[in-house]
Amino acid sequence: MASTCISQPLRNRTLIAWNSSIRRAVAPKAPLSSGRRRCLLERPQSNTSHIRRQGISTSPRKLFADIDNSFELRQQDRENDEVDVCIVGGPAGLSAAIRLKQLANKAGNDDFRVLLLEKAGEIGAHILSGAVIEPSAIDELIPDWNSQENEGRFEHATAATGDKMRFLTKNMAVPIPAPPQMNNHGNYIVSLNQFTKWLGDRAEELGVEIYPGFAASEVLYESDGSVKGVATNDLGVSREGKPKESFERGMEFHARTTLFAEGCHGSLTKQVIKRFDLRRDSQPQTYALGLKEVWEVQPEKFQKGQVVHSMGYPLPADTYGGGWMYHFGDNMVSVGLVVGLDYPNPWLAPYGEFQKLKHHPLYASVLEGGKCISYGARALNEGGFQSIPKCAFPGGALIGDTAGFLNVPKIKGTHTAMRSGMLAAEATYSALTSNHEGTVFLYDYEDRLRASSIWKELKEVRNMRPSFHSPLKLYGGIMYSGLEAFLFRGKTPWTLNHSGPDHASTRSADESTKIEYPKPDGKISFDILTSVSRTGTNHEEDQPIHLHVKDWDAHAKMEFPKYKGVENRFCPAGVYEYVEDSNKELGVKFQINAQK
Repeated sequence: MASTCISQPLRNRTLIAWNSSIRRAVAPKAPLSSGRRRCLLERPQSNTSHIRRQGISTSPRKLFADIDNSFELRQQDRENDEVDVCIVGGPAGLSAAIRLKQLANKAGNDDFRVLLLEKAGEIGAHILSGAVIEPSAIDELIPDWNSQENEGRFEHATAATGDKMRFLTKNMAVPIPAPPQMNNHGNYIVSLNQFTKWLGDRAEELGVEIYPGFAASEVLYESDGSVKGVATNDLGVSREGKPKESFERGMEFHARTTLFAEGCHGSLTKQVIKRFDLRRDSQPQTYALGLKEVWEVQPEKFQKGQVVHSMGYPLPADTYGGGWMYHFGDNMVSVGLVVGLDYPNPWLAPYGEFQKLKHHPLYASVLEGGKCISYGARALNEGGFQSIPKCAFPGGALIGDTAGFLNVPKIKGTHTAMRSGMLAAEATYSALTSNHEGTVFLYDYEDRLRASSIWKELKEVRNMRPSFHSPLKLYGGIMYSGLEAFLFRGKTPWTLNHSGPDHASTRSADESTKIEYPKPDGKISFDILTSVSRTGTNHEEDQPIHLHVKDWDAHAKMEFPKYKGVENRFCPAGVYEYVEDSNKELGVKFQINAQK
């Protein structure tokens, strides 16, 4: 998540991103046949080397034999392509793309161009497996998605067969009633990686132009201030921002409507929200960090379709969060922990808490003897109803988790993300086919959102997450949420406010209890470098860092004395780091690692 201001990781603990770069060839301006779309893209064998690469372009690289250090990267013109709708990433984006082409094809509008940019080298490659999805949106988008009669159905859905909710002490798991929102009857456990790939295939069958490996890095604007489209990042740029011999200018994609589906805290979304003041009527967004592993467990411990959630241990009472364990596929288990980023103790390390969770008997009894296959972490929007911004702006809209449609009590957001994409697609197609000139503003999308199931279900649970800020902490939140779930059902005349931005909750290190985490055993718990190796992420040593700090020493002087290196602890991938340096006044140096 790029920023040009002084980086304040303490104040923005959600800024965790995986940076990838791409190589592109010049795309033609004429519509592309489905058989040639991917063949236009040339992608490197580094930066995201874990990803299987596809077609190679015949377009030659641009070489610069002698590059002056003062060379201005932006002096070169970029190639551009004109489309009807440009979409940036995500399951919400794929849902929007599919719905747009369904509408266009039904109307015989075969020339209607929908283009989707995905920063991963392959659709779904940046999404970790193992999630429970509510099928309402996919049932509407592709009714036969799970039908045995459909040869192209999604074949990897595991029906949820049972729910367990447990309150954990250090050694016990106490059964507690689950709120109605967590009833998973009729839901499915899926690999989101596989599901997203499958959605991508369905989109291409309809004629959507999908460009994996293209990272959108800049929002483009018309002279009247409306969004014109996006540009992809420049390639062949060194860590210092200088052009290398392999330098290539990014490409521009112009569209009458641009839909942003970047996910939580997307870098382009932040720019659009600020430019159009989309949060003027909403509360600040709040965040959580989700950490997840996928395990292959012993067959005798596998309970296909079992869904387990937990609260309490290992998190302290003043920290919101909980764990999960989903049994899906063939002997596969998704295990994870969500930690609200408004936790007050700067000594707390979400990664360390996750490792402790796995040693609790509830989890260890399943994981022992198994094998950890993959690891990942991501930021989550937790603000809910109160924090939804204006979603439409001149020339485009926000869809999916980038707008904050996660239902926190349900611990689900895929269905709301997909539905928002579908609603935006319908509003977009109507606007573009009825108005052939001028700036497009999707008023109808805002109206459709407010009349949709998204609005209804988020409004019903709006007070649950803020209730955990009461003086009774975790226990007060559980009691109030129980009243909301079983009695009030969201019909109370009041709406609780969030206590403020997450960083405001953080105490100084000196007034907080220091937490020492046990050494990982290498069987159930692991050190952070081992886990990062399981993400498959691999960056070039010389690539530009996507997080920027104007003054490294000023940042260290401002943050380290008070918080004693909280950056080392809140990052689940070792990206932020203080290292000993006797030449520095504090004896430490703050740095951001592009490669761990």
